[in-house]
Amino acid sequence: MVVTLWSFHARNAIMLDRSSKLPITGDPLTDILRGLRLDGVEYGRSEMQEPWGVEFPAQEAARFHFIGRKGCWLLRPCGEWVQLNAGDAVLLPRGDVHVLASEPGVKTSPITGYTVAELCKDVYCMSDDGDVREGCQPGTLLFSGSMYFNLDRLHPLLGMMPDVMLTHGLEAYDPAIPHLLEAMAREVTMERVGSGGILARLADVLAATIIRSWVERGCGATSGWIAAVRDRDIGRVLAAIHLEPNREWTVEALAKMMGASRSGFAERFATIVGETPLKYVTQVRMHQARQWLVRDRLKISVVASRLGYESEAAFSRAFKRVVGSPPSHFRADEHPGSAA
Repeated sequence: MVVTLWSFHARNAIMLDRSSKLPITGDPLTDILRGLRLDGVEYGRSEMQEPWGVEFPAQEAARFHFIGRKGCWLLRPCGEWVQLNAGDAVLLPRGDVHVLASEPGVKTSPITGYTVAELCKDVYCMSDDGDVREGCQPGTLLFSGSMYFNLDRLHPLLGMMPDVMLTHGLEAYDPAIPHLLEAMAREVTMERVGSGGILARLADVLAATIIRSWVERGCGATSGWIAAVRDRDIGRVLAAIHLEPNREWTVEALAKMMGASRSGFAERFATIVGETPLKYVTQVRMHQARQWLVRDRLKISVVASRLGYESEAAFSRAFKRVVGSPPSHFRADEHPGSAA
């Protein structure tokens, strides 16, 4: 059974590095992550009475959960159960399907089937069958959110992220995380004016901090794209491409940046990155195009012009070849998903 105390929509924006207009730092990964923006769009605070189990469907937006009181279990997309304690937070960066439950094996219901109720003077508990009873014992307190960050499935970094990112174990690597968790714990258990907005902001900051900590610890990888970014020469080239995706990059220009011949650069790039320079440039450009279409709601003609295409049709063909769907599909659709 569950009583949702409140649910609301918000538009917050957090950037991992606000210094996006500063010169290149010399660290390619830092340069690539500049301007990585995380937009919180919907949040909810729920009190769960045992036994309970909630199914969260897959969605494009990332999912965030903070356990404010008691504890629960998380069923990961891979089928593994993970125990969460009060004060833990979890981020699912790709918005994969998952379950939160009082214990493994309990009956679950989709989140869309629960009733959203206003917080009133007297606290009630509402069961799945609609019965309302007073005097319920304090249950598990959750604060959940849906948020977008400007990495889509074309970006190599998103594919490298684990399906679940937990704050447990990160405290030793980032001293800010315990303070953020403590602040969220205070706000989520108090019914003060403005708690919703404060919690939403804290959730966005915490999610961005989780991602930053993961990146700073090497992204859990020593090969592949991260290894390419960490390469002194190739990394500098990748950073330049990501920082200026609308630039008309050529193999000659990229080779000059690395100080190598055209053929030598192309061969080394393909060996380390796993694809040709121009194919990689096109993927990054289409990633940027998708962000402009979905996040900034720009017209297809404007996006095509920004990327230097002579016609909207030529841009649409290139976009569909990389993404798999025409740009009109992303321009017409609104973001799906809900937080709680």
